[in-house]
Amino acid sequence: MREVEHAIPKMKYGEIPHVGKKVSRILMGTASAPFTAGEDGNELLDAVYALGINTFDTARVYGASEQVLGKWIAERGLRDQVVILSKCAHPAENGERRVNARAIREDFATSARCLQTEHIDIYLLHRDDPTVEVGEIVELLNAMHAEGKIGAFGGSNWTHERIATANEYAYKHDLIPFAVSSPHFSLAEQITDLWGGGCVAISGPSHRAARAWYEKAGMPVIAYSSLARGLFSGKLRADEPERAGEVLDDWAMKGYASPENFERLRRCEKLAEEKGCTVPQIALAWIFGQRLNLYAVISASAPGRMRGNIDALAVSLTEAELLYLDEV
Repeated sequence: MREVEHAIPKMKYGEIPHVGKKVSRILMGTASAPFTAGEDGNELLDAVYALGINTFDTARVYGASEQVLGKWIAERGLRDQVVILSKCAHPAENGERRVNARAIREDFATSARCLQTEHIDIYLLHRDDPTVEVGEIVELLNAMHAEGKIGAFGGSNWTHERIATANEYAYKHDLIPFAVSSPHFSLAEQITDLWGGGCVAISGPSHRAARAWYEKAGMPVIAYSSLARGLFSGKLRADEPERAGEVLDDWAMKGYASPENFERLRRCEKLAEEKGCTVPQIALAWIFGQRLNLYAVISASAPGRMRGNIDALAVSLTEAELLYLDEV
């Protein structure tokens, strides 16, 4: 397969309300080494930023990733140029839900200290708690926005129905609504809740209604696990499922190692060969070919891999090819 040879691929950007900066369509994810382990990530972050990625996804529960990211931003003097997305209110280790004012404000204070900033551009609730009235949450996030602590806010692993309810409350009370959502979305259908606590996916035939809602609303969707935690990384072939456990982590095996997803991988391989590109480029082109306002979180261990991922933005798939990849 040929590799794209130009030095700097062309990044694409979008706008998210209340951010005030352009947002790269591909976000650098920090839920992996070296970030979670607290190791030096400056060289990798320098290279990714040079490729045009200005938006970085982290969370309070991603080990030491906030500290590593915050240190790099401060040392490079890039706070006004980059967009920080972080998350709060993840359940406690014992499963206790933490979608409440005390936990959210405590998480923000810790994240702000680690990130060395007083303002987080995009702030997401990492999980939902349906027993909490949405009005309480909307009022709290509006207060934090008014205090200058957060820009855009929204939910990660929130259902579209719950987001719609929250935004209806916001509109009725002349408040700022949720501006963004971050569910799992990839070519792979998530076959089980990977981590528990209400992980939400919008992939696959069973979630057509969710995708239709997002398409109509135009709400930015920040897709996590956009390459299905490595299933579409190109490191594993469809004809070698027996090697899956060697390439994929336990979470990926639990969530994505199904016959249907291996068939999707096979079809990615076929199209990649026909088009002279890579499997991850086809899988990402499928994401960006949807009629959604899409952003994709991608973790990369090397600049070359991220460069190839960005090149996926230039790969076009026909409607027939989009259907071929997904409808197995």
